[in-house]
Amino acid sequence: MKNRIYVCHTYYHVYVTFLKEFQLPEEERGNATLVLSKMSNDFENLKQRIEALDFFEEVLEYDEQRESTFPELAKYRHPEKNFLKALWNRILFTKKFGKAQEAYVPVDFKEYGEVYVYCDSDPIGYFLNYKKIPYHAMEDGLNCLMNFDAARYDNRGHFGLKAFLSSKLNLIFVQNGYGKYCIDMEVNNISAIKYPCPKYKEVPRQPMVDGLTREQKDILLRAFVKNMDALVETMEKGEHHDNKMLILTEPLCDLQTRERIFRDIIDMCGENAQIYLKPHPRDVLDYEKLFGEYNIIDKTVPMEMLNFFPGLMFERLYSVFTVVDSIQYAKEKISLGPDFMDKYEEPDIHRQNEKI
Repeated sequence: MKNRIYVCHTYYHVYVTFLKEFQLPEEERGNATLVLSKMSNDFENLKQRIEALDFFEEVLEYDEQRESTFPELAKYRHPEKNFLKALWNRILFTKKFGKAQEAYVPVDFKEYGEVYVYCDSDPIGYFLNYKKIPYHAMEDGLNCLMNFDAARYDNRGHFGLKAFLSSKLNLIFVQNGYGKYCIDMEVNNISAIKYPCPKYKEVPRQPMVDGLTREQKDILLRAFVKNMDALVETMEKGEHHDNKMLILTEPLCDLQTRERIFRDIIDMCGENAQIYLKPHPRDVLDYEKLFGEYNIIDKTVPMEMLNFFPGLMFERLYSVFTVVDSIQYAKEKISLGPDFMDKYEEPDIHRQNEKI
């Protein structure tokens, strides 16, 4: 029996995996398999960089498949006015979608003592429940359920029944702690979640960060930051380096509106500022082309990595919805939120939790 396996969908997931491994006794650290799902992120050469660290026992890539790969399943997703018919279609979809994943899964999860999955709403969650493999779920992003409780939003109407059919009977699948074979779900802060699930397990991230040694921080920087020397040079000696501003982008709205949003935020930074944009990993707007006059931090670098740059401090940090509680490198953190977004799109679009 192998020890542990982690299925990651984003760079942030990989970062948290390192944090979890660093918490273990020294002789147990790294005795795990790291799986990088290629479904929603281009990990570029992260696999090779992590392998060069010789930390994990194995680093694998996983060609996880969206439901669009299987057009024969589309008939089970058509809207149905009859609740029982819709429920029956969902039961069939849950089973067939889980089974369809089997050909793409790169390992035998039953060989591992512990299975950890970030974002089990992705196909891997359907597969593990189809195969009746117990696993630990992990929150997709820091306090992400605070702004968007995906399980309840996706299952509006008869939620209690749907949760029962998932957690007790395994007839359908509801993510984020409601799957029958989900042992528990790690979240950073239960009190921040409006509708806690009985399986939520609070595992705060900040104590993990506070306990990192300098050697462990350097391991993380080598894993995630490709242009470290050039970035440090700009931050320490570039024009207006003593008045640094950081803007965290997000995949908001259509691309044209998104450009307008972040140009408006740049205007908030004022004059004589050294402006940095940190694109979200899933943001496809070409910031290098459209915002080339500013400093662009590689989108593959988790924003938490900047905590480990010695002496780094921004005057202000701007985000729209990204939770910035873990950021320690800004004197002032400005979260613009839904009211700001009302200027760019219909208010209902970014108030999902109010519809539950």
